[in-house]
Amino acid sequence: MTDSYQANAAQPETVALFVSDVHLQESMPKTTETFLGFLQHHASRARQVYLLGDLFEYWAGDDDLETPYLQQITTALRRLSDAGVALFWVGGNRDFLVSKDFASATGATLLDEPYVTNIGGHRLVLVHGDAQCTDDAGYMAFRTQVRQPQWQQQFLSMPLAQRKAIIAGMRDQSRAANSEKSYEIMDVNAKAIDELFDASEAELMIHGHTHRPALHRYASPKGERQRYVLPDWDCDIESPRGGWIAITADGAIHRIGLDGRELTE
Repeated sequence: MTDSYQANAAQPETVALFVSDVHLQESMPKTTETFLGFLQHHASRARQVYLLGDLFEYWAGDDDLETPYLQQITTALRRLSDAGVALFWVGGNRDFLVSKDFASATGATLLDEPYVTNIGGHRLVLVHGDAQCTDDAGYMAFRTQVRQPQWQQQFLSMPLAQRKAIIAGMRDQSRAANSEKSYEIMDVNAKAIDELFDASEAELMIHGHTHRPALHRYASPKGERQRYVLPDWDCDIESPRGGWIAITADGAIHRIGLDGRELTE
């Protein structure tokens, strides 16, 4: 079921939009086209836009920015930030190597996670979500390794073509490994979520990574906590999926589908 969100002229101003797991790649042209449309028709109306990881299917390093496909994306993001929309970036498990050259090209502010902020009267904690999947011991060990500055320095010193070949191999290995894991193992850990809420003192959490869009509510001594999970995007299949979350000036939180209309239970 949908309800009009953008069509209502009395709709309060959109303070912030949140999106993740678009997995942009040249082999998915419809997903790319849809995302560029999102930037032009929806993100351009917001004060702030938060990209919460895995915007790209992979990121081999900022020296890949000169490729025509990535130039198309970064130009669209730059157009958004030049128009006065504050653009924020949290790295995902596939594009954590995004660095200062990307920030310079797009006008984005790179955020460390967890990132805590106040928007629309809410105290939020923002993460990609992979760091909270602590039941997946194999992935957590890999994540620790590739986030080390020494590993990244060594990797980025390799020729770009070699890095892309290594990434392709890693993706194949990841798909094979994930096919043998349960959904529970690849989801966030309840204790890790509680600890993040406690440490951040946030009432609201928004993340992606798990590709399981939902709203989870938790009771706590300080009141109800809410965890919103963002959807992943794929518009190159028969039943396209994707969407984002919006917070408007009145503090309302909206889950929005690809057609720009609000999703309701």
